Amino acid sequence: MVEQNTELENIDIENKPKLEQSEKKISFFEKFLALWVLLCMAAGILLSKYIPNIGETINSWQISGISIPIGICLFLMMYPAMLNLKASELKKLKDNPKPIILTLFSNWIVAPIVGAVLARIFLQGYEQLVVAVILLSSSPCTAMVLVWGSMAEGNQEQNVVNTSLNTITIMVLYAPIVSLLTGIQDIDIDRLLLFISVLVFIGVPLILGILSKKWLISKKGEVWFNDKYRPAVGKISIVALLTTLIVLFSLNGNVILQNPDQLLLVSIPILLGFVIVVGFNLLITKIFKMRYKEGIITVIIGSSSHFEIAIATAVAMYGVGSIAALGTTMGLFWEVPIMLGLVYLGKYLRKRGFWESKSEPESK
Repeated sequence: MVEQNTELENIDIENKPKLEQSEKKISFFEKFLALWVLLCMAAGILLSKYIPNIGETINSWQISGISIPIGICLFLMMYPAMLNLKASELKKLKDNPKPIILTLFSNWIVAPIVGAVLARIFLQGYEQLVVAVILLSSSPCTAMVLVWGSMAEGNQEQNVVNTSLNTITIMVLYAPIVSLLTGIQDIDIDRLLLFISVLVFIGVPLILGILSKKWLISKKGEVWFNDKYRPAVGKISIVALLTTLIVLFSLNGNVILQNPDQLLLVSIPILLGFVIVVGFNLLITKIFKMRYKEGIITVIIGSSSHFEIAIATAVAMYGVGSIAALGTTMGLFWEVPIMLGLVYLGKYLRKRGFWESKSEPESK
């Protein structure tokens, strides 16, 4: 155990200059993302109330049933996350696979099952909300965890490897797991459309991300790509996300005003799911005697969700103005403050000696 941890620590030191490029502090805008989400939700509802025709106008811009404005926004939400893929980093899995294996187990086994069980308990009779929770719990994060991991002073080498692996596995596992969990609950979904949604909203941005990254680095260099291009498209991604929320809530404003209890209702399994999954991940990192730097990354990645693909899939399957689409936005609303809180919880637990401290230098 000590040997493996030391080995990973050595890799961290050797690659420190390289990893510093991917580390960043959370911006003021990102820190209060939950507030901006709330404001966008309110703006959408107000638009639907005072400009009644805006929803119908937006919804009329379609091609084969797919909303053009939402399609563009969803692509802009996904593309920046795909730039995090570093296939070369996957070769380092052999150096210390235990944290990666534990994280994958949490992402693809524990979290989906917990989400499905809680949805069944609390959301009986609300089929679209059940699907929303399953979509959220079955999608491991591939983007924001890089920020949370950096803030928590975790092992960014492990973070990059894990997010790269998640980017690939989500292409293969997301549709089958969602199909399985909805099938167990006798919920009929369009599985072909689910597969197509993953292909379009993950596959296309992934391919374009790989190609554009390779081309831009060859033309401008890796420093420019990491310091200029990625931050710029990251900001576009957040704008696209908030624009999507305004559209979603403007289309469904009347439904929300008449049934606000549904958004509160879907929050129950989402919040309980976070508590259970975070608790599980804290426990397994303690049982396996992981050091703080590896343990906190395992907890953060293993407890987060890829709300962008959940929103995109819900929109594709049920429509822009659906309760399912709105339900997935609540995952975004709650995840940001919870992940931020988890960063500070991790630092507190480190001071209390929760994780192994052998061979780990004292933090400043």
